[in-house]
Amino acid sequence: MKIKWYVGMVALLALSLLVFAGCAKKSTTTQPADSKVEVKDDTQWTPPQQQEPTVDEATLAAEAEARAKSEAVTELTSVTIHFAFNSYELSDEARSTLALKANILRKYKDVSVVIEGHCDERGTEEYNLALGERRARAAYEHLVILGVEPERMKIVSFGEEYPVDPGHNETAWAKNRRDEFVVK
Repeated sequence: MKIKWYVGMVALLALSLLVFAGCAKKSTTTQPADSKVEVKDDTQWTPPQQQEPTVDEATLAAEAEARAKSEAVTELTSVTIHFAFNSYELSDEARSTLALKANILRKYKDVSVVIEGHCDERGTEEYNLALGERRARAAYEHLVILGVEPERMKIVSFGEEYPVDPGHNETAWAKNRRDEFVVK
């Protein structure tokens, strides 16, 4: 049975090849084989002109400036300064951090900041609010000395209200005695 089926399929395939081969167009030439045909084409092909993308230098400069400003503002707000226990005196490290912040603020005149003073959990609420204000004011006054306009800065004290580290040990307390800078 299989053999008959295979033979039938082969016969059907051979028949279809004959039918399709017979339908193919045949081309004939009417010119003698030894004659030459001359083709003349006076047109010249030129490749299409590649358009240079127009670069607006002012737009590129504005985008680069906006990117630089965004990075500077991130730097301004991401670095905090820290204080010793029961102190609002600026350390050398805090002064160098404030110098970097002053450079950013002097460069970008449209940026204003709020300096937030924070304390650790030790001490009374009133004492910590006053100490937080003195810490914020110390940073404020140092930035004014470095050339930042006073009207672009505000101070606020949060005392012990917003700890960075909720722990109850010296490591946590050291992290919480800080000034933060928020762009407004």
